[in-house]
Amino acid sequence: MTAPATGPVRRRLTVRGTVQGVGFRPHVHRLAAGLSLAGFVGNTGDGVHIEVEGPAPEVDRFCELLAKQPPPLATVTGVLGEDLPATGDTGPFAIRSTERAAGRTQLPPDTATCADCLRELSDPADRRHRHPFITCTHCGPRFTIATGMPYDRAVTTMAGFPMCPACAREYRDPADRRFHAQPVACPGCGPRLGLVPADGTGIRPARDAGALAAARELLATGRILAVKGVGGYHLACDATDARAVAALRTRKERGGKAFAVMCADLPTAERIAVLTDAERAVLTGARRPIVLLRRRTPPDGLCLAGQVCPGSPHVGVMLPYTPVHSLLFGLPGDPPGPRALVMTSGNRSGEPIVTDDAEALTRLAGIADAWLVHDRPIASPCDDSLLRVRADGTEQVLRRSRGHVPRPLRLPVPVRPTLAVGGDLKNALCLGEGDHAWFGPHIGDMGELATLRAAERAELHLARLTGVTPRLVAADRHPGYHSAAMARTRAARLPSSTPFLVQHHHAHIASAMAEHGLDGGTPVIGVAFDGTGYGDDGTVWGGEVLLADYTGYRRFGHLAPAPLPGGDAGVANPCRLALARLWAAGLPWEPELPSVVACSPAERAVLRRQLQRQVACVPTSSMGRLFDAVSSLVGVCQRARYEAQAAMELETAALAAWDGDTVAYPFGLGGAGTVVISPTPMLRALLDDLRRGTPAAVLAARFHRGVAHAVAGVCRRARAATGLATVALTGGVFANGLLEESCAGLLAGDGFTVLRHGEVPPNDGGLALGQLMVAGTATNHETE
Repeated sequence: MTAPATGPVRRRLTVRGTVQGVGFRPHVHRLAAGLSLAGFVGNTGDGVHIEVEGPAPEVDRFCELLAKQPPPLATVTGVLGEDLPATGDTGPFAIRSTERAAGRTQLPPDTATCADCLRELSDPADRRHRHPFITCTHCGPRFTIATGMPYDRAVTTMAGFPMCPACAREYRDPADRRFHAQPVACPGCGPRLGLVPADGTGIRPARDAGALAAARELLATGRILAVKGVGGYHLACDATDARAVAALRTRKERGGKAFAVMCADLPTAERIAVLTDAERAVLTGARRPIVLLRRRTPPDGLCLAGQVCPGSPHVGVMLPYTPVHSLLFGLPGDPPGPRALVMTSGNRSGEPIVTDDAEALTRLAGIADAWLVHDRPIASPCDDSLLRVRADGTEQVLRRSRGHVPRPLRLPVPVRPTLAVGGDLKNALCLGEGDHAWFGPHIGDMGELATLRAAERAELHLARLTGVTPRLVAADRHPGYHSAAMARTRAARLPSSTPFLVQHHHAHIASAMAEHGLDGGTPVIGVAFDGTGYGDDGTVWGGEVLLADYTGYRRFGHLAPAPLPGGDAGVANPCRLALARLWAAGLPWEPELPSVVACSPAERAVLRRQLQRQVACVPTSSMGRLFDAVSSLVGVCQRARYEAQAAMELETAALAAWDGDTVAYPFGLGGAGTVVISPTPMLRALLDDLRRGTPAAVLAARFHRGVAHAVAGVCRRARAATGLATVALTGGVFANGLLEESCAGLLAGDGFTVLRHGEVPPNDGGLALGQLMVAGTATNHETE
């Protein structure tokens, strides 16, 4: 037997994953120095490259610690190692400059200010006391300042801020928390804040503290402030000031849609909402999303203005995630100010979030009373993420953006380099290659030219950071989608020349499958409920039960269609949708029905002629439109001022009666071959209850419960016919927590495996991942 080597050994390691911008090189330096090892570490296009030399036990120990104890923000997905001949290197261990080689590594998302930086921010003796851009290797912006990879200061928007001698010393000191922290800065070297009043004088206080003091005073006196953050501008006002909130709602043209609220701290959030431990953990974690919380009734001494979230039992809450936010609420010793601020995207309704300073001064004119600006450019817009926490503590992301982007998703099936452009609502792009996919940030609705341009910029930025050069473009089949037109333009520059078109609901189901790591070898029963999706027959689908894998699907069942008067434009009138649904079911328009009362005689006459002559009345199987119709029938919402308003208000009503009633309205399950889910029995039962004077909340609860039982029933039929027992719940309707949890509970109790969305939104914000998987799988088969 050969005795083990006693001399020095040298080992080369390549570490892959989220290992740049997270303090990984200084972490490696400290590990190696602590074990008295020689060698070096550096960023490369493939990740972090290490060569380490010393006694074999210490080198082995180094490799063990490297894998088991990464820095807080790092995620190691792989370590490749090989032994090299020892060179006699005795140190000291060094950090080398970044290599600009081709390859791919992973950049972390923007991260909330860490506890250490917050302590320094509040410490009058610290040189970064009140510095609005305090950060370190454990926190701060990454995605929104990076302009390329590998991640280094030269390829960030901090490149224009040379470090002062003190910051440079920290940056070079392996023992310092800011060792190789790329956004490092201080009051001496920038960036700087300034305040621009609405009178256009462009006055900027000489010091950051002056700008913040003036901004806090404006908020305390009921003004609306445009605040430049890490990923774009917010519009902020005192959330307890009814006049300020009403003014913001009017100026922003927000309609009745709820605003998000930023609370100064967790105790403040506890005063307006009832929190679970899981919700507290998400609120205070590094991602700092907006979390949908149950409002406290009555509030504990902090009363939000009624127009913050009118008529809703929920409120979207987040905590400060930048130093600027913390300073806006004030440090110890500052004059009292608001403890809760409306903090909504800096844009007008339908437009993308503003990131450019000059553009902010024009696009937000007439909304903001002043602008709190800074001179650090934003490389990519990145809106706040939004999620809810289920009763079991799991998360359902409804908008995947800041704090999540650009963290990759592992794909169960490798794909060619592909760009998927998503849909027209809640748009988010997705790039994929091999076994990884990267979502871009939330972009919004694609009806505006500014949004289309934002989508094009988002693709370029994501491609620079991921190194993916698309060879294929995937898009929705809808011939009228702006996103599909963008895909055609993009694909024209590629050898394929045309985009790969994916059916809308197939993409939703594929998205859920991919998130759960299914390789597609066995189909699933996909329940895809949403508002609008282009169907194979040219009609509007949206209440679909498909037997699907990545390669294809079969329509096993669907909601019975009804006319959609006025097409997509008619969605703003739930009362008309209700009358159309009654007409399709052969049920009369009784004069006392809320939907009939909401329509004038002339409006009803025009609608009846439309339906009789089938003029501008495309059939729709949309479950979303059924929710709208029922919302009108029970008297909850007759005219919708924003997307999904009627359905969300119906869910709100149902919550009020959920625990006190167990009745489920019946749906019919018929049809030869394809199962047709008929709402006619449900409508008859609902109208009977309505005549009896049953409260709207009870009607709404019985409808929700009836839909859940119908889902369980059609899935049982699918299992009996095919033997399949895995169900994917997907589509925007399943953003309805009451429906989603009801369906999941019934199906699990029936022995099904239930796939529910977590990190990928169930709505169209997750559509691009499914497009990517369907297109990637199809092209894989073509090339086999």
